Amino acid sequence: MRARCLIVDDEAPAREELRYLLTTFDHVQVVGEATNSEEALTLLRSLTYDVVLLDIRLPGGTGLEVAAALREAPNSPKVIFTTAYPDYAVEAFDLEAIDYLVKPFDAERLGRALDRALSAPVEESEPEVPSQPGRAAGWASDPLGRIPVQQGDRTVLVDESAIVYASAARGYSYLQLSGDRVLVNYSLNELERRVGGHFFRAHRSHLVNLDHVRELIPDFKGSLVLVMNDHRRSRVEVSRRKTRELRRLLGM
Repeated sequence: MRARCLIVDDEAPAREELRYLLTTFDHVQVVGEATNSEEALTLLRSLTYDVVLLDIRLPGGTGLEVAAALREAPNSPKVIFTTAYPDYAVEAFDLEAIDYLVKPFDAERLGRALDRALSAPVEESEPEVPSQPGRAAGWASDPLGRIPVQQGDRTVLVDESAIVYASAARGYSYLQLSGDRVLVNYSLNELERRVGGHFFRAHRSHLVNLDHVRELIPDFKGSLVLVMNDHRRSRVEVSRRKTRELRRLLGM
């Protein structure tokens, strides 16, 4: 279940640094590198990737052009720009980039970007289930309040209060705990039906435990970003429609 990552950068030291930082994350595997836009597009057409770390200025084109081409492709990977140039962030987000990292950055900052990329909506995501009026989704909760997690040949029961947030993963879900991230055999919709009313469907790909929200930050699109209280201080975006619902729920 390791995410497949492509690094695109024309400078060998930069690619080496990214490979080194990515060794911090057991759930990510570098399976390709490209040094220019043509190589990048060739690799992207020949193999399925989950995430691309993409520089802006490349021989033969730009990372923005590569990202634009990816928008037309089915099941395209999520794009994280990694660049020394801060001036192209607006164009990058217009191309639906997940994040824009300006060099130098550390493993913690890269980790937050990867979390966002790997929990972003996928085409196979199930339709969003409407919440019960006046309450977070998950009305018909599991009375045990436990989620079974398969670990090797044994099953561990995770108390739902320990779940910081959950994210969609192509028919499965990732549970972000305080210091760990585990995969469960439930879609996000199924998980939403199991947990209690203190969970909120912030996005079709995110289910957050409101008890673990540390901060609410408005973004430039008029939505909210939730800063969670796990060890990475993960950030979870709230969709624009769900932002209105959350504001009502919190009396904001």
